[in-house]
Amino acid sequence: MYKFLNIIYTAPNNSNLTNYTLMEKSFDFLASIEKPSRYLGSEINAVRKIANETRLRVALAFPDLYEIGTSHFGLQILYHILNSQPDVAAERVFAPAPDMEAYLRHSERPLFSLESHTPLNRFDIIGFSLLYELNYTNMLTMLELSGIPWLAAERDLSHPFIIAGGPCTCNPEPVAEFFDAMVVGDGEAVVVELVRAWFEWKQSGTRDRQALLERWCVIEGVYVPAFFEARYDASGLQTVVPRFNSYTTVRRAIAGDLDDAPFPYHPVIPFGKPVHDRLRIEVSRGCTRGCRFCQAGMLYRPVRERSPGKVFDLAVQALAATGYEDLSLLSLSTSDYGCIIPLMQRLMGRYASERVAISLPSLRAGTLSPDLMDLIRQVRKTGFTIAPEAGSQRLRDVINKNISEPEIIETVGDAFRMGWQLVKLYFMIGLPTECDEDLNALVDLAFRLRKLKGPGGRRGQINISVATFIPKSHTPFQWAPQITLAESRDRLRWLQGRLKPAGIEFKWQNPEMSRLEGSWARGDRRLGPVLRAAHRRGCRFDGWSDHLNFRAWMEAFADAGVDPDFYLTRTRDVREPLPWDHIDILVDRAFLASEWEKALAASGLTADCRFGACNACGVCDFKAIAPRVNSQFAPQEDETDHSTGLPTAPYRKLQVSYSKLGSARFFGHLELVNIFFRALRRAGIRLKYSEGFHPKPKVSFGNPLPTGMESEDERMIISVADSVNPAALLRRLNAQLPEGLQVHTCTEDIQDQPKRCAFRVCFGKNPIEGLESSLDKLDYDQNLVIVSPKGKLKKVALRDILLDVRPADSNSLDMILGCEPGKTVRATEVLKQAFGLTEEKVKTVGIRKLKTAATIEKQ
Repeated sequence: MYKFLNIIYTAPNNSNLTNYTLMEKSFDFLASIEKPSRYLGSEINAVRKIANETRLRVALAFPDLYEIGTSHFGLQILYHILNSQPDVAAERVFAPAPDMEAYLRHSERPLFSLESHTPLNRFDIIGFSLLYELNYTNMLTMLELSGIPWLAAERDLSHPFIIAGGPCTCNPEPVAEFFDAMVVGDGEAVVVELVRAWFEWKQSGTRDRQALLERWCVIEGVYVPAFFEARYDASGLQTVVPRFNSYTTVRRAIAGDLDDAPFPYHPVIPFGKPVHDRLRIEVSRGCTRGCRFCQAGMLYRPVRERSPGKVFDLAVQALAATGYEDLSLLSLSTSDYGCIIPLMQRLMGRYASERVAISLPSLRAGTLSPDLMDLIRQVRKTGFTIAPEAGSQRLRDVINKNISEPEIIETVGDAFRMGWQLVKLYFMIGLPTECDEDLNALVDLAFRLRKLKGPGGRRGQINISVATFIPKSHTPFQWAPQITLAESRDRLRWLQGRLKPAGIEFKWQNPEMSRLEGSWARGDRRLGPVLRAAHRRGCRFDGWSDHLNFRAWMEAFADAGVDPDFYLTRTRDVREPLPWDHIDILVDRAFLASEWEKALAASGLTADCRFGACNACGVCDFKAIAPRVNSQFAPQEDETDHSTGLPTAPYRKLQVSYSKLGSARFFGHLELVNIFFRALRRAGIRLKYSEGFHPKPKVSFGNPLPTGMESEDERMIISVADSVNPAALLRRLNAQLPEGLQVHTCTEDIQDQPKRCAFRVCFGKNPIEGLESSLDKLDYDQNLVIVSPKGKLKKVALRDILLDVRPADSNSLDMILGCEPGKTVRATEVLKQAFGLTEEKVKTVGIRKLKTAATIEKQ
């Protein structure tokens, strides 16, 4: 059982962020920050340990926004593994949004962790998850905001050790100078070994950073960049030379059996709107379909399926701990999972009546049968996406996609016939050997799919997304050139001009973004200075099209004297040294070269070894490392009917009152609704649901409060089964709510919304001078301009809205506002329009909605 505590930390003496004490309860500054709940750290299932009861403190850092990072399943796994150890406290930190970065710099406050709001430079280890090359500038931002030197060579014992993991570490060289150590491969076992070695190093009393690195480098999967030297030949090709004869290559770490791998049974439930707002369970890892462009298909070999019984058990535990209404079964190709249909049947048998939808985010044409589609749509139709990658059969064979055009057409046709109205398809341009005929074939395929019809002869919507092909390390196409920026633009423009008919929507990835990503994907250590130059020029969030500053990046390359085309547009000789040659992902270079030659010669397909002979890629030793595929799954006798079910009748309505105070004032209305929905599910409260394609709980809320406003008395009406006891509902629901939310009453006596509401306005450290005299001068005849629920401007007389106002003390005032339908005005609008406060000033004002207006009237 984890312990929780409010903790106060002070910045260390050696920090340039001096004289600053960061307290967990100091949330006032968030009033002026966009989406403030990103920075609270009070989510359900977050772990906050007592500081003096742990020996090692680790910050798990994700160099992108909270909504992206909290959706990363690997981060949840590491968080669970580390916090399962009694002597370790793991906390999370994400890249601050631009407004938060500006605030931290202006206030000279350090970047802090979520759970305890501890400055990052107080941690022992900071571990970055590197999933995307265009997040690298955010990594530098996070270090800089923490007062931590960027370069590993400039850090000493007063600084944390900076490590990294994730798929980008398969070519670690572009960012090697920033890290003390990097993990290559599966991290579950490696992170435990890193911690063990840290404890041993600490206990030894050695005051030497290199001594710990020497302990770490003997762990399989750990790369210590300082123990390798980069050298360049006359052609500019990098060779990495080891400094020690005993440490010449880094072998990828592999988790052999997923049934034995740790799983976060109680994952953190993010606030706001994460990009993947659902429970995720990894059903398998690895793919041997052999797509020649796909880095993940090479990095994560062999296929290791989690047993269906284990998947089912994990789903039962994690859904109970989260209250999620969506379950996503993760893998590189979930429809390839050996027992997908019996697993889906059992999951739907257990959860369909509880309105839990199940999605398969990675689908493959040809393996997605009508039976499987029918299971997916039982609760509600989730997204439907397939990736043909290329328009012509010739080019699909070149990339070894192993799907045919009839399979694509049949799969999309089945989807439309079974009620899906939208299908998304992903393609790439610039694949090796691509020609005009392949682009024409893409257009022809889109038109054929557009003609397919669903029930009643209705045509479905086809969304086409196209990205420029980016050659990646450790793939057969690692020797291929990337097409130029001009070529990308020309081909995208050509496609855009032809994919215009009704029923087809065409989207594309910014080709400038693809060009930049391609430089980093196959770059070397000379890109480190480029990254630093780009950061100094203001580059941040380069993976977001509205933030990418491509011109600044090109200037950064020029500043560092590096030509990006050296990494992009030339065809590499299969014999030349590659920057990542010292990283052994276990796939033989000869196998990759053979696949590259087969692609260029169009000399045939390579079959999936799961369903045929071994392709001798080099990964498996057929002892510890071997494919693990499930073929049978049947329910046990005592497991044939586990559905708790929801009663069809009778239901009754209950009115629940609740308060929203402290940090909870930063919940927006929609996230508040989600918080309550999931809390009700975790509490086991049986709710009535709406009918139709997307059933929702029958719960209604009063007028939404503005983000940042507190309230002592909000109300919602819920439809519950007759068997639900109101007193038990209060007790169980309160146990499932985050800090700042509390339910107070639950009754069948449904009361109308009050016609008047009382508010206390506190001006804090910035009171309004002459507050009392300004009240006397209020012009009650003035009109306030408000936006109606339908989005139209409307005028309302102040005297009809402001029913009473009086000073509470020298720093605050109380006011009563009318709340009748059609005449409701937010307290913030009264402060701006009647009192003349600016938008920024209103953000610094504390506003609390009081329990009753009579509280003020009696004063």
